[in-house]
Amino acid sequence: MLRRAWKPLAGTAALIIPPSYYWYTLKYRQEAFELAVRVRQADGKPVMTTRSIPLLPIESIEARIHENATSESIPRPGGIIWRHSTASLAANDPIEDASSNQLVTRDSNDPAAPGDLLFWTIMDGHGGHHTSQLLSRVLINAVALELSTLVKDSSRPHGLFDGIKSSLITQPSSGDPKTVASTIQNAFTKLDKELLNAPVQLLANMLDESALKSKAVPDLSQHPMALATMLPAVSGSCALMAVLDTAHRDLYVACTGDSRAVAGVWEESPDGKGTWRVEVLSEDQTGRNPSEVARIQSEHPADEAHSVIRAGRVLGGLEPSRAFGDARYKWNRDAQQILNQAFMVGNNQNIRSPSANFKTPPYVTSTPVVTHRKLSFLPLPESPASKPASALRFIVLATDGLWDQLSSQEVVALVGGHIAGLKGTVPKSSLSTLVPTSTGAPTVEGKDKKRQHEDDGEWAFVDDNVSAHLIRNAFGGGDVASLRKLLSIPAPFARSYRDDVTVTVVWWEDGREQDAKVETIAPKAKL
Repeated sequence: MLRRAWKPLAGTAALIIPPSYYWYTLKYRQEAFELAVRVRQADGKPVMTTRSIPLLPIESIEARIHENATSESIPRPGGIIWRHSTASLAANDPIEDASSNQLVTRDSNDPAAPGDLLFWTIMDGHGGHHTSQLLSRVLINAVALELSTLVKDSSRPHGLFDGIKSSLITQPSSGDPKTVASTIQNAFTKLDKELLNAPVQLLANMLDESALKSKAVPDLSQHPMALATMLPAVSGSCALMAVLDTAHRDLYVACTGDSRAVAGVWEESPDGKGTWRVEVLSEDQTGRNPSEVARIQSEHPADEAHSVIRAGRVLGGLEPSRAFGDARYKWNRDAQQILNQAFMVGNNQNIRSPSANFKTPPYVTSTPVVTHRKLSFLPLPESPASKPASALRFIVLATDGLWDQLSSQEVVALVGGHIAGLKGTVPKSSLSTLVPTSTGAPTVEGKDKKRQHEDDGEWAFVDDNVSAHLIRNAFGGGDVASLRKLLSIPAPFARSYRDDVTVTVVWWEDGREQDAKVETIAPKAKL
């Protein structure tokens, strides 16, 4: 009886199980792809090998793109609405980028009141995240404190908007752009000096008379401030800051390193449609920038002219020619050895030895190049005839991981298209028709770019957050297969294929937004 019952059950199982198992493996089997990666052998030597990398599902890719994406709208008196978005994508673990922003209202006793000071910064760390993270907490306050010296009456603290915390005391009433730019430069330079002096001062405070006589270097590696002061000094970070002074309608961009700021300037055309002019607000500061090479060579003896920059890098090692931290390019050899012995060795860490061409430090400066632009805000002229023919409408601040993949013109067109309301996918060859751009200030490329400007492929307009929108298009856009592969690569292998990226986009609304809308949009609706 049981034997006879078993036979039809077995036949039914044979029909059901194989299709079910096939469906299960299709649904849950992890896709993978082969990738060439660099690994270290037991003897420490790097070699290239092939690894099988799990291909993340598109849902995980979307989560990565939007994981750190934020946006904010701030209405201010006079009808203007400030908007900004920030997004970041890590290649390193932990990410070495950082960002911060603050809005501070002018105190009523400030002669330039009413008005605001708005600060946006992005930091691109290298050799660790320690310097960039520190800057994200203190750089804005350091600049604002230095700017406060331009105000005669600092008798009482300012008010802060929406509870944004800050140690600021007051804001500058001086509207002289040269004075403000010089003050911002001083703030950057002073902060870096404090950063580099912190471990030196700690060591000096811990030396007693016997240690001074014997010239013995104490082991301070377990001091609670040992690594807290050393790591931000020996790692490094670029810094890019935008300061908007609404009372004087001024924009200042301070650049230390190879992050870049660009602006989109809306220009009316005779046909009433208009174009976006690409204005680059900073220069990439590396050994491939001729002006930076000339500056560094002028700061060192003539016999170092051919060694201070090698292969586009400072002493053949560091790519940005301006940075915070990077003490191994600033401290002399003796200081590096003593501080390394006091703070690092006991923690099983060491400062890398200086280059053989290291002779007359410092080779790297934190002093930024500051550029200035005038802005056009409300109230608008009552007469349409006196309405400005062009106006700066948005600013993009981004670490070099974005500019490795996209040009300044592509970024302005992508943001302009986002503002215009493009949706879906757009052939790369068609974007210039839908979102016309013109070239203003030229881009100074600080790297040996391998980026290929091709009209093949598609841009994707699917993200509400415009910073996440730029990150998506930097790494594949409408090419979902490429996007999935590139963003599936885990640390530390990802760094060989892409860099950390942080993007902040700032724009404002003052009643002219409809001018920048695209009237006829015909992109593909499906991504």
